[in-house]
Amino acid sequence: MKATAEKTDKNAVRLTVEIDAKEFDKSIQKAYMKNRKHITIPGFRKGKAPRKLIEQFYGEAIFYEDAANDIIPSTYEAAVKETGIEPVSQPEFDIVQIGNGENFIYTADVTVKPEVELGQYKGIEIERVEYDVTDEDVEEHIEQAREQNARLISVEDRPVKEGDYVTIDYKGTIDGEEFEGGSAENASLEIGSNTFIPGFEEQIVDMNIGEEKDIKVTFPDDYHVEDFKGKEAVFSIKLNDIKEKELPELDDEFAKDVSEFDTLDEYRADVSEKLKELAQKNMKAEMENNLIQKIVDNANVDIPDSMVDSEIDRNLTEFDFTLRYQGLSLEQYLTFTGTSIDDIRAQYKEQAYNTVKMRLVLEKICDVEGIEVEDDDLEQEFERMSEQYGRDVEDIKKDFESNVEYIKENLKVQKTVDFLMDNAIIVDREKDSSVEDTDK
Repeated sequence: MKATAEKTDKNAVRLTVEIDAKEFDKSIQKAYMKNRKHITIPGFRKGKAPRKLIEQFYGEAIFYEDAANDIIPSTYEAAVKETGIEPVSQPEFDIVQIGNGENFIYTADVTVKPEVELGQYKGIEIERVEYDVTDEDVEEHIEQAREQNARLISVEDRPVKEGDYVTIDYKGTIDGEEFEGGSAENASLEIGSNTFIPGFEEQIVDMNIGEEKDIKVTFPDDYHVEDFKGKEAVFSIKLNDIKEKELPELDDEFAKDVSEFDTLDEYRADVSEKLKELAQKNMKAEMENNLIQKIVDNANVDIPDSMVDSEIDRNLTEFDFTLRYQGLSLEQYLTFTGTSIDDIRAQYKEQAYNTVKMRLVLEKICDVEGIEVEDDDLEQEFERMSEQYGRDVEDIKKDFESNVEYIKENLKVQKTVDFLMDNAIIVDREKDSSVEDTDK
């Protein structure tokens, strides 16, 4: 096999692959063996006719398509390795020469990874980021834990107030006509959550259990259903139930329920420590992101549309998975929001472009600086994962055996980021020197 690569555009290459006629004949023979049982030749039982006779009867080209489909995939991969190109799109094949005892020749047009022109990436100046964990932050976190562990208590001796959880029946009409999705029984609603149309929840406040009431609202001009935009609707409401949130007492018993600690003081100290650890991680991540953004902005690269489209596809797959985890399909989401796949793809485009450019720039720096992942790096990562998942290192290795290359790539990226941080100039943020005049 011979392979040559010719640049046809900035990020486009045409591979020309030539395969010896004898080698191609082996693929023709495979195609014959695969298809002969379906071919009928007068005087022969089905599947027993010799290849030469079939070719004479139906024409030599009868097996060409299957033979080409057999030999192209493996030879294309070999040609990619031989020429050293890095495709980022599916190839478009074209057969140049086939059959008649001649060598088999085909071309493959493919988009390749673009060249990256690096700007300055060492000695970049970034500001130090600092996050302070205050007592208020700790108390806010504990308060969130109380909210998560609250229970709902039925209320019968007062009307609805802000923050209550109610159960209602409702029937909506527009111009006196009921509309799809405008009615429900025993629907749950948190007053103040702004889940329903603006103005709906506020009008339930002060209602009593068993009370019925008509509520007038106007659909927003930007509502996702075109026919409802700006329309006035009337909802007939019946209040079935009121519940209020009861928070647990902030004491040692609460600490025991939500943590492994016996006292509230121990739990509070642990929350403080964890928040400080999280703050350190966030500080590091923000500084890394700021540095990477500057380095990416300094670089020049002409990114093919196919790479951006592939990244958008990946984002859509993740979004679809998230929706399904929440019990909603992508199709349902599009219907509910009145959007289309093209709308979502357009929303992802800028983010996808930036992600692809960042990846290409980091890969280029990694190559230029000769950054590699050593066996020790991989071993340390498995040990870290072992601690994270609370499992034996050997079990982790077995679980991730098929994803070792993916893990190595992630480690290589992180080592590159660490290298860039080591070569950055970190300066303290300038403090605002202006002083507010409190006498004004």
